[in-house]
Amino acid sequence: MQSPACCFFLFFTLAGFAYVQESPPVAKSPTVRDAAAALSVGDLSRAEADLQAILRKTPADAHALNLLGIVRVQQKREVDAEPLFQQAIALQPNYAGAQASLGLLYAQMGKNDLAVAPLNEALRLDPGRKDAQSVLIGIWRDQAHAAVQTGDAEKALALLIEARKLNPSDPSLRADVQYDLGMIALRMSLFSDAIDAFNEVLKVKPDDAPSLYASGRAKIAAAKFDDAQQAFENYTQLRPNDASGYYALGITLQALQRASDARTQYEKSIALQPQQTESYLQLGLMDLDAGNIDTAGEQFQRILKRAPQHAGALTGLGRVKFQKKQYSEAASLLAKAVASNPGSREAHYYLGLADVRLGKKEESEKELQTAGRIEHEEVEKHQNMLKILDTNQIDINTAQPNQ
Repeated sequence: MQSPACCFFLFFTLAGFAYVQESPPVAKSPTVRDAAAALSVGDLSRAEADLQAILRKTPADAHALNLLGIVRVQQKREVDAEPLFQQAIALQPNYAGAQASLGLLYAQMGKNDLAVAPLNEALRLDPGRKDAQSVLIGIWRDQAHAAVQTGDAEKALALLIEARKLNPSDPSLRADVQYDLGMIALRMSLFSDAIDAFNEVLKVKPDDAPSLYASGRAKIAAAKFDDAQQAFENYTQLRPNDASGYYALGITLQALQRASDARTQYEKSIALQPQQTESYLQLGLMDLDAGNIDTAGEQFQRILKRAPQHAGALTGLGRVKFQKKQYSEAASLLAKAVASNPGSREAHYYLGLADVRLGKKEESEKELQTAGRIEHEEVEKHQNMLKILDTNQIDINTAQPNQ
């Protein structure tokens, strides 16, 4: 005979079984959220099964189509992912996620030209998407670098201005865009824009040596010599073994009429890189201006032994010979300088002076006219540069009122 306890346990078990049999739980329909959760833990099979079930019931679910496209990308089936993203966008054009997915897919496939439009649209709809932002900026930077290689600086500048308008939240990425923009602006003689861009880089990376050097170059070109001096002094502290830093600092000090200090910097530059020519050239020009023509001649001769076609040294030595009244030798050297650098106003000018001393009046007038024309073109170029700079600056400020 069974005990009462045993009978109770048996009844409870059977009753429970009967209850389960009579009232089975209703199967829960999968949702896009469920599929996303599966995808987030790498369960692609479960994610795909959920999404296929959703799409059988609701084929026009843009979110499910987008997520299935992401599953296809994870499965390395990019070609199958593309139409899914396109369908999602066709159903819901203002769906930022699908726009971003399509743009990121194109970028992954190396179709950068196709990627730009959907990434741009994704950021218009959702400006905070860092994934779309960083990829689009990367594309524009790459295209800008390519444009520079083909000599299209204007296109490079336009691309980088677009990249800067995105104002990426990542400080490092923002600084990279500003650096590229500064270098293009410097190449195009837009010195104020270049200075502003490098200043933005240095706010994020105060010890960024390339930005300090480039900033100093822009400040020299803009005749901001005190600021340039500070930039190059900081640069030489960061890179004490770089001869170019001391040379640049020397140029700045020379412009500030601190000849003795400039000479010290040129000598440091030569000590680090004895085979260079440019510091010797500046020392020669300083000696020439100080009336030390024999010492100047030695400096120029030193350069010409290494670089016989160096236009600056040929012009400098031609000036030395002119001051020594050795007009025939001066004319020969200056003619070589003109051949080496036809755009040298100084070489044409002194060749004209030497020719007149040699009785070559017609040749002299031709050289002096050429020197005058080059000088006029240099002034005009500077004026045009200022006009371009003003227009460009207004455009940038209008596009970025928060900067």
